[in-house]
Amino acid sequence: MNNLVWTIAGSDSGGGAGIQADIKAMQSFGVHGCTAITALTAQNSLGVEAINAVSTDIIESQLLALEKDMQAKVIKIGMLANVQQIQLISEHIRHYKAKWATPPVVVYDPVAIASSGDSLTEEDTVSAIKECLLPLVDVITPNTHETQLLTGVYLIGPSAVQAAANKLIQWGAKAVVIKGGHWDYPSGYCIDYCINHLTENGEQYWLGNEKVHTPHNHGTGCSMASVIAACLAKDYPLKDAFILAKAYINQGLKAAVRYGEGIGPVAQTAFPINLADYPQVIEPGSWLGDELDFDVPLEFNMAADFARCETNSLGLYAVVDSIDWLERCFQQGIQTAQLRVKDKTETELDTLIAQAVELGKHYQAQLFINDHWQLAIKHGAYGVHLGQEDLTHANLAAIKQAGLRLGLSTHGFYEMLRAHNYRPSYMAFGAIYATTTKDMSGQIQGLEKLSKFVPLMQDDYPTVAIGGIDLARATAVASTGVGSVAVVRAITQADDYVQAINELQAAVRKK
Repeated sequence: MNNLVWTIAGSDSGGGAGIQADIKAMQSFGVHGCTAITALTAQNSLGVEAINAVSTDIIESQLLALEKDMQAKVIKIGMLANVQQIQLISEHIRHYKAKWATPPVVVYDPVAIASSGDSLTEEDTVSAIKECLLPLVDVITPNTHETQLLTGVYLIGPSAVQAAANKLIQWGAKAVVIKGGHWDYPSGYCIDYCINHLTENGEQYWLGNEKVHTPHNHGTGCSMASVIAACLAKDYPLKDAFILAKAYINQGLKAAVRYGEGIGPVAQTAFPINLADYPQVIEPGSWLGDELDFDVPLEFNMAADFARCETNSLGLYAVVDSIDWLERCFQQGIQTAQLRVKDKTETELDTLIAQAVELGKHYQAQLFINDHWQLAIKHGAYGVHLGQEDLTHANLAAIKQAGLRLGLSTHGFYEMLRAHNYRPSYMAFGAIYATTTKDMSGQIQGLEKLSKFVPLMQDDYPTVAIGGIDLARATAVASTGVGSVAVVRAITQADDYVQAINELQAAVRKK
């Protein structure tokens, strides 16, 4: 795996921002950072005293050396001190995208203003950025001041933020992260909240958390962009990189200390493992979404706090598509199962779900109905399992009022935090491995990510791993500490399903 990330940026002699912060943040996420220095700043905790731009010849020599031997998967660009540097970097990026076997992802943090308010680039660079660099950028990560400088849009609310993001996309950027550390709303709770925004492929993602009140925030912008770059190098989706970077910054702000007489740097820590450091996913219908005056669809309901499961460890979880398989699993002692049925008429589904619910009650098992929440309510099922796409369409309030448990699928950190908004009865993580039952391209989590999901959520929910898990993989999956392992083909396609169930149950119990 290529975990090489370049940072093309300025050097901070005080060690809190620029390439110094970039390297530390990247290392925290397990990637190797390489550098091409664009400027030598003379600064300390009190401010920037001088900016010494590096000549284009010297920058080019650094880039040529790196290209020869250490091609990057992701290139993070920070401070570019003048128009000549912007033009040079743009030429090289254009070459990399056209000629490299695997074109690099480009993350651009347009460092124009330091956290202290000092200007770090020449005034005539804005037009060069728009014309030369933005069309080559995959993700741009401006703070509030930089967004306003680039777009001319004053960020006074969600609609203005979206308008500014759209401008940057019209000028060529593929995705926009607007960092909200300097963004205050003029009313309500939001003046005490830090709001961050991502626009990607026509979708909007919003994060919010209470502001961490500390003066020691030097280098937050550099560090956040560097974590995004590192996560992209490790094949995290951008929305997951977005939420991990924000959690990392929150964690670093809480641990930040002063080293000089002025502003201290954000602390460079480690992969965030404390749920309290993670931001809230803001959705229409949530109280923070209402504060931001989002347009709330009429059908949207933000029901939360669903009924609890009887145990925090659901054990071996069978996912089957027929009454026959359901009964076989219950007969062998499986206590948690899901009926997942496709391509049936409404009448057939009604009959099938009624039979399944009665079977679950007979064996005193926890039976979840996949998708068909109306029939699950009608027949008094133990619970319903829904995907993320169902959250804005299913009547969650009705499910909760009926006393049904709710299980939610998640695919990554963003969806996990979104699911947390609803306080479901359990949370499922997947796909852990590739599976033939559903196309999960781009959503394979693997054991490394699963081992990060479980500690974040296991104190609040039963946790379930699902996707491509068979007997050979079950022990390794269970060793992450996940409370339940869900299987589909490992039972129904086994030569001896009784033996398969016994061996799978033993593997799950070994954790």
